[in-house]
Amino acid sequence: MAIIINIDVMLAKRKMTVTELAERVDITIANISILKNGKAKAIRLSTLEAICKALECQPGDILEYRADEDEE
Repeated sequence: MAIIINIDVMLAKRKMTVTELAERVDITIANISILKNGKAKAIRLSTLEAICKALECQPGDILEYRADEDEE
């Protein structure tokens, strides 16, 4: 996938655990893990907003675009 989700980077910068983020965002740890591991196919804007609020960051701090190697 060409969209990389950098939740783990932001969690480390904020010294926050996955459990704490899940509680603040009110989603399951499993769903945070799916996002973190790049297995998610979509994310609701309301979820992205809640994650940004909890991590005190911008969507661009979490989402990154990388061209697929076969597209280059």
